[in-house]
Amino acid sequence: MALEPYRRLLSVPGVRSLLLVGTVARIPATATGITLTLHVVNGLGLGFAQAGLAAMASAIGTAVGSPLAGRFVDRRGLRPVVLVTSLAQLAFWATAWALPFPALLAATALAGLLSLPLFSVLKQCVAAMVPLEQRRLGYSLDSILIELSYMTGPALGVLGVTLIGSTWTMCVVGVGLVGAGAALFFMNPPVRSDEEAEEAEEMAQAGEKVSRRRWLTPAVAGLLGTVCAATFVLTTTELALVATMKQSGDTAWTGLAIGVWCAYSLVGGLVYGGLSRGFSPLLLIGAMGVLTVPVGLVGDDWRWLMIALLPAGVLCAPGLSATVDTLSRWVPAGARGEAMGLHGTALLIGGAASAPMAGALIDSWGPGWAFAVAGLVGVAMVLLALPFWRRTGVPAEGSVPVSV
Repeated sequence: MALEPYRRLLSVPGVRSLLLVGTVARIPATATGITLTLHVVNGLGLGFAQAGLAAMASAIGTAVGSPLAGRFVDRRGLRPVVLVTSLAQLAFWATAWALPFPALLAATALAGLLSLPLFSVLKQCVAAMVPLEQRRLGYSLDSILIELSYMTGPALGVLGVTLIGSTWTMCVVGVGLVGAGAALFFMNPPVRSDEEAEEAEEMAQAGEKVSRRRWLTPAVAGLLGTVCAATFVLTTTELALVATMKQSGDTAWTGLAIGVWCAYSLVGGLVYGGLSRGFSPLLLIGAMGVLTVPVGLVGDDWRWLMIALLPAGVLCAPGLSATVDTLSRWVPAGARGEAMGLHGTALLIGGAASAPMAGALIDSWGPGWAFAVAGLVGVAMVLLALPFWRRTGVPAEGSVPVSV
């Protein structure tokens, strides 16, 4: 695998510091879910059903707030949005530990609505700072760093609750989020390139705005549906993997198995970023779905299961980074923040929809069927998107056509 493309990418002014700050900043963000869950169960002494309600409230708030925050970034710039959302997170995490459950539920939804838009903003900044021909590489590297954040954040959240309790851990998470917001505020990375900023200024002087009709096309809707399909497959696969290991009595090895599965994605992302050309997200996510279908046939031995997950696993990071790259090329710069917010919403919807379906399948038919249905649903979503696909979306700064 050639590393020279990555060296050239990291030599672009500001990119190295952006990715470093983004990786560290996303660690507390990825710890929020498990920290809140353990607080409801351990701190408040309630059940996992109530913890699930809190998680759902947070997800709904974030799904609504993500494109709204992106739209405000498009119109007002990064700093006002970061300032407001950082203060909102400070207020929530500094007081959430003392709230009774009904009040916590409402506050969680509001905190989700005003969540710090780390993931969508950093994707937007990559598009602004990285030359078009290196953007796929930039998103591949960013997807790898997101994987590392998700491997670190939840583990630290569990460790914190175990060592210092949920109350103090919630305060630490709040400090981490405010620190992440402060870093973004003072760093203030560009959300548009110089050329895009000049174009936006000219449009503002002429009284023109970027209409949603210009970019929210059936092709973009199909792309967002494909994003839902990807997270549906990934979340169902994770639940089925955990259930398979519990069924075989190998629960103690679950952490290692999930870590190996994440490592497949990391390797796939590194290789994909170094390729001379990219592939359509329809192809990558469709292939991931097809390769997930037969995984359940290997039985209960987790070692064979990990081998069976390898082909689909290496396509995780490439598939998701390809969706971001395609979206950045199809959407004009003046609406990129909102589009990236919708991308985040699609990720949440796919994950949220998969959990109850996967649970019902596992309880009724076993984890093997969950693998099969996850893959088939992913393929079906890709096939639904195919008729609406276009060889070219709305051009963004002379974007390169994306074909199936």
